[in-house]
Amino acid sequence: MKRYEERKEGYSKALERLVEALEEQETELNVDAVLHRFEFTFELAWKTMKDYLEYIGVIERTGSPREVIKSAFSFGIIENGEEWINMMLARNELFHLYDEETSRKIYYNIKEIYINLLKELKNKLEEK
Repeated sequence: MKRYEERKEGYSKALERLVEALEEQETELNVDAVLHRFEFTFELAWKTMKDYLEYIGVIERTGSPREVIKSAFSFGIIENGEEWINMMLARNELFHLYDEETSRKIYYNIKEIYINLLKELKNKLEEK
């Protein structure tokens, strides 16, 4: 339980920092900051879901982000499994290659879609 609570707190703080970055004026430097904070926040999001699923006895300590997302969807922790998979794929694209057009598309998806999913997760975890 302690590990889950610590991870949840770290996730909440990372999400706050991502929200702060999204509120700033859109400059090249800010876009880079948002993308970096998004990567970090996503990592904490899926690992927090994993810790919660372990805590309630649903999954073992192993599991890829995709498996964790599927389990979290199955157990009602997240509502839009398909968009979470899309978010994971976007994070993977950022991690493995950098191209201006792709990174801008991901930036706008963060602003329009992913930030809401991340906030919903935080709210759901606070209910539990």
